[in-house]
Amino acid sequence: MEEGSPAAEAAERLKVEQALRKSEERFRQVVESAPSAMVMVNTGGLIEMVNAQAERVFGYDRTELLGKPLEMLVPERFRGHHPGLRSSFHATPSSRPMGAGRDLFALRKDGSEFPVEIGLNPMRTDEGLKILSAIVDISDRKAEEERIRASLREKEMLLGEIHHRVKNNLQIIDSLLDLQSARVDDPASLAMLRDSQNRIRSMAFIHQMLYQSKNFAQVDFSHFLESLVPVLVSSYGVDPNRISLYIDAVEVLLPINAAIPCGLAVNELVSNALKHAFPDGRSGEIRIELKQGDNDSAYLAISDNGIGIPEDLDFALTSTLGLQLVTHLVDQIGGELEVRRAGPTSFGIRFPIHR
Repeated sequence: MEEGSPAAEAAERLKVEQALRKSEERFRQVVESAPSAMVMVNTGGLIEMVNAQAERVFGYDRTELLGKPLEMLVPERFRGHHPGLRSSFHATPSSRPMGAGRDLFALRKDGSEFPVEIGLNPMRTDEGLKILSAIVDISDRKAEEERIRASLREKEMLLGEIHHRVKNNLQIIDSLLDLQSARVDDPASLAMLRDSQNRIRSMAFIHQMLYQSKNFAQVDFSHFLESLVPVLVSSYGVDPNRISLYIDAVEVLLPINAAIPCGLAVNELVSNALKHAFPDGRSGEIRIELKQGDNDSAYLAISDNGIGIPEDLDFALTSTLGLQLVTHLVDQIGGELEVRRAGPTSFGIRFPIHR
């Protein structure tokens, strides 16, 4: 058979047609055995192909689907908009998920709806553009997601109740210490009771913030400083005209395992400044600084322009409960304590926010 002869051309055409038929048959076999429901529609929105999984998912025999409008598989409340969405896709066809960010639903033969995910794949053929849709029933996943959400809501309610009860119990202890203070005349004993009350109030206030914010994982520590520290200062009966308080704090969200130690450290350092930095009626100021550091860290500093810390005072050996507590609290949060004895006196704590 000579090359270029009618017989040779006919043989070549036959070979091409056979290759196309084999390719189409392989395509149909792939679609038929696909684990997802597969539905192909033409430019008019009529169904031209479905697979066995589509029959199982939608409850139809394929003879009931072929040649029918795709909208028969769409819940009635969405049908009015569906042709417009189809036309929009035909204008700019590309392989992509359908309705990204939206909940999609399909309709079974028995009239029941179910949530789905749909992948759209345009196919250009001699007969025009066809759209092959891969449809996955996600009912089980949605049910599991709702179960998880319900479980989380239950846990959030439980955590809220725990923080509320902890706060209330701490307030009861505070009230008991207040009653005890009324029976004590010794100034040193009264001072110890007052210090204990302030520590308890700091912890109670953090639990109150967690309960009110509904965020049981983190505390906005700048809000803690701005709300509690003025109350702490007033508890010592300090004349605001004699000792001024300045707070410079940015929003830093601390997990509760860092917020409580930091709150107690602030309580101790501010209390020490109020008790020791300004003897004999001296005037001055106390400054509190909170800022976000590098590498997911924070920096907290309490400083004053009072008389300073004696050079012979060793913080590691001091018997002062407040300074001992500060050292232990800084260790507890994995932080570093930087001390400046005077000009101004400053306690800086640099610590990781998440450990």
